[in-house]
Amino acid sequence: MDESTFRTLYGGGLPEAGVSVMALQHDPRQNHLLAVLPRDEYQRLAPHLERVELKLGDSLVESGKVMHHVYFPTDSIVSLLCVMEDGDSTEIAVVGAEGIVGISLFMGGETTPSRAIVQSAGSAYRLKGQLLKDEFDRASTLQHLLLRYTQALITQMAQTAVCNRHHSLDQQLCRWLLLSLDRLPTNELVMTQELIANMLGVRREGVTESAGKLQRAGLIAYHRGHISILDRPGLEARVCECYAVVKKEYQRLLGDHHES
Repeated sequence: MDESTFRTLYGGGLPEAGVSVMALQHDPRQNHLLAVLPRDEYQRLAPHLERVELKLGDSLVESGKVMHHVYFPTDSIVSLLCVMEDGDSTEIAVVGAEGIVGISLFMGGETTPSRAIVQSAGSAYRLKGQLLKDEFDRASTLQHLLLRYTQALITQMAQTAVCNRHHSLDQQLCRWLLLSLDRLPTNELVMTQELIANMLGVRREGVTESAGKLQRAGLIAYHRGHISILDRPGLEARVCECYAVVKKEYQRLLGDHHES
């Protein structure tokens, strides 16, 4: 799926009501990884953190391309996608304020077969890859934090694969909505059904049917690409165990710094 197609599927940006007071402060420590760094480590990185506005559909990482920066989202969400030769794609993980985009840089790979696309517009802080690697090589707190985050991300990827293979589309949609909601400051998502279908790797008609069930049950309200979560406990009651597995692992590895 190319960038223009992605933008078309989104059908617009976040509503004005979706902008939080926190988002307007533009503090790098809105990202949970940066927030828990010791003062000396944070101060080494802080002068080099560049705030960037991420627009819906922006590509941060392209498959097979050498990465030069990592990104620490604050109030944005980035989707990691596996893209096939024919252009079809499936989401394998989402990254928000709990994490970092560009783990291949500090893991030694430099490139990745996946693609990173902005799923929800907002801000992030960009850092040159070499600066991150230099800090990582100090065997600092950041190194241990990034390794724990990577383990949590791998769990999310593995659980996504299991969920897509073994659970119903209704359960997959609930999982996807809850994971996205955990990474946003509001209870609204800007997302067309066609885009959700591309994320989940299923037909649009299936998403339409599943979303309709959730709406009739009073769990969500959907109108022109805007999804409002009306009953989170109801979604959690319907979702498969995959959501809880991922959430528990993030909490175990990253402690109270992963908010949801």
